[in-house]
Amino acid sequence: MSIEVKVPVLPESVSDAVIATWHKKAGDAVKRDENLVDLETDKVVLEVPASADGVLKEIKFEAGETVTSSQVIAIIEPGDGGAKSAAKDDAKDSKKDDKDSDSKKSDAKSEPSKATKSEAKSESKSDAKPDAKPDAKPDTSDLSPAGRRVAEQEGIDPKDVEGTGRGGRVTKEDLVKHGSGSSAKSSGGARPEQRVAMTRIRTRIAERLMQSKNSIAMLTSFNEVNLSEVMKMRKAMGESFEKTHGIKLGFMSFFAKAAANALQRSPVVNASVDGSDVIYHGFADISIAVSTDKGLVTPVLRNVESMGFAEVEQAIADYAKKARDGKLSLDDLQGGTFTITNGGTFGSLMSTPIVNPPQSAILGMHAIKERAIVENGQVVAAPMMYIALSYDHRIIDGKDAVLFLVDIKNQLENPHRMLLGL
Repeated sequence: MSIEVKVPVLPESVSDAVIATWHKKAGDAVKRDENLVDLETDKVVLEVPASADGVLKEIKFEAGETVTSSQVIAIIEPGDGGAKSAAKDDAKDSKKDDKDSDSKKSDAKSEPSKATKSEAKSESKSDAKPDAKPDAKPDTSDLSPAGRRVAEQEGIDPKDVEGTGRGGRVTKEDLVKHGSGSSAKSSGGARPEQRVAMTRIRTRIAERLMQSKNSIAMLTSFNEVNLSEVMKMRKAMGESFEKTHGIKLGFMSFFAKAAANALQRSPVVNASVDGSDVIYHGFADISIAVSTDKGLVTPVLRNVESMGFAEVEQAIADYAKKARDGKLSLDDLQGGTFTITNGGTFGSLMSTPIVNPPQSAILGMHAIKERAIVENGQVVAAPMMYIALSYDHRIIDGKDAVLFLVDIKNQLENPHRMLLGL
């Protein structure tokens, strides 16, 4: 009995998906749990695996087409037919190789005049091949819809491009970079331009950012933190921490725990607006901004107020790996009452992060720089970081935002307070 391959059930916030890439063609053998196709939503890329061994009998939607929740996109014929077919093909190839070998031996024993004729015919056929298919198109079946458009518009053969995506896959960015480099070389200093359609994820990010700017009365407050004590603690206890918990002690766990504690003391910063109502959350579900080759995503650490440092570090590491591998699920990204973003990873000294609705605030971390400060009347160098809180001024007053930042500053400059629950 044939097996239907369906689009996974999408949450209410995701209306549809686009077929990004088929990893199999109709007639190919497939194995259970093998990824058949990538579906691109406005939040993540979903992988759809085969539910049984068999042959991919039919593909109902091609790359670039839009599909909806639970829609049938392919048919699998279960069984080992694919394996048998592959074995038969191998056997045919083997027989063909044997015949070719015998033919070559026979040619070697033939008379010189016959060999000359055979060579002439062979050369004639070889010369004719390039003229037979002068406009052969490069294979773009493994590219995303956006990547395929770039390749076709610029006449780029993906085989000539070094892929930087997962498993060496050629991405749209690889093609754009390759095309720009080729244009610059061929034009001798000309000014090339590229027109590339946004991916679904990039489009959704743009929509969310505009929604935030247009619907929220956003304001940003700043402060600075001396991270000397945090760095001393990491240096003194980092090795023991890693041996005990199997994970490195980073900076993000300090900021996540400090934010969770401050949110408990400043519930309005952890609240969200729903129409004319304000919803106060008794838990700290903190979204951690992670950069991927497809854009910024924000997986959620749930109940951070109840997590230990090791749990926070492990959860962040797991999310980072899933993001790199394109394995984040929609559940990983749903919810969140507060967000932390770290522009310092890329060298940012100061920024004004944008609130992620329906949340009401976002904390921005930045680069750590040695700066001169005054301590006990003496000028000393200290590892300093600017921190920023962007917030919805409709429900959060300036005083609340400033006190929240001061709370985080005090915890980070006295990290033992966090361990003692102070």
